[in-house]
Amino acid sequence: MNVEEEVDRLKEEIKRLGQHQQDGSYKVKFGVLFNDDRCANIFEALVGTLRAAKKRRVVTYDGELLLQGVHDNVEITLLPSAVAAA
Repeated sequence: MNVEEEVDRLKEEIKRLGQHQQDGSYKVKFGVLFNDDRCANIFEALVGTLRAAKKRRVVTYDGELLLQGVHDNVEITLLPSAVAAA
């Protein structure tokens, strides 16, 4: 799976696990994504996929590198423009 495919899959998983917001975005906590069995089976390197998605302005979150445990409560936002493009 290439990076673009992984980012597309990430968008699907954030929509599945996240809360839909009034502005059209979806929000999910990093710990929810990281600890989800389906995500664990899809993504070999979830943090790398998140960084690629952030670089492409698909998602936004505070910080650069997210670590399990330490950053479980960091909110990841799937931007409305990315939702519309999905």
